[in-house]
Amino acid sequence: MYNRRTFIRNTALAGGLFTLAGHNALAAFLQADPGKMIPLRGNVGYYSERGGTIGWYLHDDGIAVVDTQFPEQAGHLIEQLRQKSQKAVDLLFNTHHHGDHTGGNIAFKGIVNNVIAHANSRVNQEKVAIERKSEAQQLYPDTTFEKDYRHKLGGETITAKYFGPGHTNGDIVVHFENADIAHVGDLMFNRRFPFIDKTAGASISNWIEVLGQIRKTFHKDTLYIFGHANEGYPVTGTREDLSAMQNYLEKLLQYTRKAYTEGTTEKDLIAKTTSIPGAEEWKGQGIERSISAAYLELKGL
Repeated sequence: MYNRRTFIRNTALAGGLFTLAGHNALAAFLQADPGKMIPLRGNVGYYSERGGTIGWYLHDDGIAVVDTQFPEQAGHLIEQLRQKSQKAVDLLFNTHHHGDHTGGNIAFKGIVNNVIAHANSRVNQEKVAIERKSEAQQLYPDTTFEKDYRHKLGGETITAKYFGPGHTNGDIVVHFENADIAHVGDLMFNRRFPFIDKTAGASISNWIEVLGQIRKTFHKDTLYIFGHANEGYPVTGTREDLSAMQNYLEKLLQYTRKAYTEGTTEKDLIAKTTSIPGAEEWKGQGIERSISAAYLELKGL
C-alpha cells in the first residue's frame, strides 16, 4: 500500500524536505491531515491546505504547479501527485514572493525542472530571505520575466502575465488557456481583508487598474483561482468577484482619503472602523492593514 510513510522512505524528497526543521517537522508531517487535489476542468485544479491556494495541471505528458504554500503542505501535494504520476514537475510558478506561496518551493528541489516568477518576485524573495536568514530554506526561481511568459505542456498552453504593481510589485497571473482557468494569486482575496505589501511595492490605485486589465484580458467564462478567501467563501470564482475586489479597493481609498483630508489620524480611523462603507462584504481580521496601507499611499510612501 502506498501511504505517507512509504512515500517518505522511498522518495528522494524526504531528505531535502525534513532537513529543514528536523524531527518535529517529520512528526507533524506524519500526523497532519492533508488537503485534497480538487479538479476543476481540463486537467487543471487546485489544492488548499494552509497558505495561498495552489493550482495544478496534471497530464500524461507533463505537470505544472502554481505556488507551494509551506514545506509540509507542499509535501502533501507531492505525495498526491506521485500517486498519479512519477514524472518530474515540468513547471513551478510563483505568483509572488510571500512565504505562504513560496515556502514550499524547497520541497520541489530535485524534482522540478523550472521555477518561474516575475523578476521583481525573485528580488523580493531573496531580500526577505536575507533579512530573515532563511536562505538555506529557499528554492528561488531560475526563470524570470518582465511582461509575458508562454510554454506548451502536454495538451495545454500555459501563459503568465504581469500587469503591474498591485498586492506587491511582482504579482503574476498564470493562465491555462485550453482549460481557461487563471490563477491570480493574492491579487484576489475573496471577501477577506487583503494584505497590501507596501514594503514590496504594492499600489492600491494600480491594483484597481490591474483587476480591470485582467477582466479585459480574459474571457467572460474564465474561471479564476484566488490566493485566499474568507471563511465560507470559495477560492475559485468569476470576473464578478474580481469586480467586487475592485470595488473594495476603490471604496477603501475613497473612505481613507476623506478621513485623511479631514485630518483624522490613522490610529483614530482604525479604532472606529469595522468595515469599509460600500464594500461591507469584506470581513474578518485585518482591516487595520488596509487602512494603514491606504494612509501610506496617500502620504506618497
